[in-house]
Formats: sequence, C-alpha cells, structure tokens
Amino acid sequence: MDKYSGLTAQKRLLKEYKQLLKDSPEGLAAFPTVDHNIFEWTCFIEGPKDTLYENGVYVAKLKFPKDYPLSPPEMTFVPGSILHPNVYKDGRVCISILHQPGDDPNQYESADERWSPVQSVEKILLSVVSMLNEPNLESGANIDACKLYRDYPEEYAKVIKNGIRKSLGMDIIN
Repeated sequence: MDKYSGLTAQKRLLKEYKQLLKDSPEGLAAFPTVDHNIFEWTCFIEGPKDTLYENGVYVAKLKFPKDYPLSPPEMTFVPGSILHPNVYKDGRVCISILHQPGDDPNQYESADERWSPVQSVEKILLSVVSMLNEPNLESGANIDACKLYRDYPEEYAKVIKNGIRKSLGMDIIN
C-alpha cells in the first residue's frame, strides 16, 4: 500500500465526517474515535422506531482500511450489546454492503449489493438501521439468534427488551 492511497482515504474520510457533522441522519452519529486516527470511528445507532430495538442505543466501531473507499470498513458492535441474526456473537456486522466488492464466491449476493466506492459511512449506518428492522435469516451470522427469532419470536423480543433495559441501567430498578 503506497502513501498516496492512505492520503486519499484520509481525505475521503474527513469529507464524510464533515458531511455527517453538517447533516447526520436522525438517530445516527459517527466520528473518529481518536483525534489522530481517522481510520477508527465510533458510531451510535438509535434503535429504529416501531421495531424491537426502539429505545435502544447501540455502540459500534468502524475500522477503515488504508485503501478506503476501494475496500469496505469492518463494523463491530460492542460485543454482547446486541442480539441480532446478522451480528456475530463477537459483534461483527454481516451485511452485504460491507462485503468485498465484486462477485460473491458463494453466489448468494449480486455484485451491486456488495461494497463499492460510491458507498459511504452514512449509507453503511442506514443499512444497519434497515438490518435491525428486517433481519436476513437466509444469511445469518448468529445461528442461535436466527433460530430464536424464527422459532420463538416472543422470547427473542423479550431478550431484546431486556438488553435495552440493561443498556439503559434499568435492570437494577425493580
């Protein structure tokens, strides 16, 4: 990786950061975690209204490669902070927009569903909000969550609501 690629990525990330500061979608925030490292961001995602995740605030990290936007970032929720069929137990997010560009070797996704340089941090965050609203059980990252969601929806809802209460510190209130 040459120095030029890293500089291009830095310029692009700075531009995206400024745009998010100016006009961030409601319920979403993202910013560099450390002032001197534009390649690691913290994200706050408010659970979408009228979903099981409503009233929750979810923290995730975005790690950008030095060749961004040619390659996608990796997104990881704080491990154990969210139960979702498309979030691995270690917190990694599994959605098409974060998969390497080009044809899917498993022939599940079309190339236009996968990462491309026209994507942005804002589009990633909006895709995650959509994922919270509509899990993709056909491409589950957390099989236990998939089974719970599919076979025991009431129990799944209870786990999500308890997770929200716990994250807000309400689990210590009777």
